Amino acid sequence: MKNNIGKRLKSIFQLEKKPKKGLLTVEWIAMAYLLFTLLIALFMYTKLQNPNAMIWGRARIVVMTVALWIVYRIIPCPFTRFVRIGAQMCLLAWWYPDTYEINRMMPNLDHIFASWEQSWFGCQPALLFSQKLPGAVFSELFDMGYASYYYMIGLVIIYFFGWRYQEFERAAVIVMGSFFLYYLIFIFVPVVGPTFYYKAVGLKKIMAGIFPPMHDYFNYHQDCLPSPGYTDGIFYQFVESAKEAGERPTAAFPSSHVGISTVIMWLILHARNFKLFYVLLPFYLLLCCATVYIQAHYLVDAIFGFISGTLFYFVLLYLSKGVKRS
Repeated sequence: MKNNIGKRLKSIFQLEKKPKKGLLTVEWIAMAYLLFTLLIALFMYTKLQNPNAMIWGRARIVVMTVALWIVYRIIPCPFTRFVRIGAQMCLLAWWYPDTYEINRMMPNLDHIFASWEQSWFGCQPALLFSQKLPGAVFSELFDMGYASYYYMIGLVIIYFFGWRYQEFERAAVIVMGSFFLYYLIFIFVPVVGPTFYYKAVGLKKIMAGIFPPMHDYFNYHQDCLPSPGYTDGIFYQFVESAKEAGERPTAAFPSSHVGISTVIMWLILHARNFKLFYVLLPFYLLLCCATVYIQAHYLVDAIFGFISGTLFYFVLLYLSKGVKRS
């Protein structure tokens, strides 16, 4: 066992015989998204609140990408390759607020989605879910599932790097590509989700089935409802702290939490690691339910999150066939 671990650690720093000369696929994906959103920022320069920060932030990412490429060219080994990919994946959270900066000037669409909820399900599941399952146990379980999102992503990416290195880059491409596809949707489909929309409209109107359009309201307001549940819970506090730190009135449809975690589960099945699949399955199910339970998403967001996640996975799996290390 110790010998195998030692050999694996040694191989991580072993110089590659045929190092990659240009950018990695995940870096090309990031640069393509960077360029596209840069053009949008330049086109909407006078309307954006922080265009200079967006532009210079992208310049820093280019510099970072080039610097890591240079380091890899000097020391071409699996570890420096992992650092290049890991750096781009860590920036995914940085890209998220930009979807709000761009779409905040567009007319909000939540009244349409809330109306769909009402006509499809005869109620607002995001409003009633926590009422049907009250108490500390359910609250903490769902919040734990929601909080496991980034840990699930990190665990699976590390698993591919450590145990299925031949498909490590391909897995990273599928995850990165899925994220940026969701970000593109969020830019052009301005839906903020129940926690913001219910707060803006008022719960009395929501319970009465009245869903007024909010137009550009969320361009000026970012107030949201506190998550329902056990407020003294450890995981409840963790989720609320995360909301306060980085949540924006954006990115509700479809649910990228459901979509990306669905992609992750498909990747595990692709690797045929059924033990890991069954370990993560409870967290996945809790996470999917939590998106509605904590009022981050409408039920329709979660449903289309699963559908889109499955679609993105199989499309990107097909397109990434050539991204494989021998």
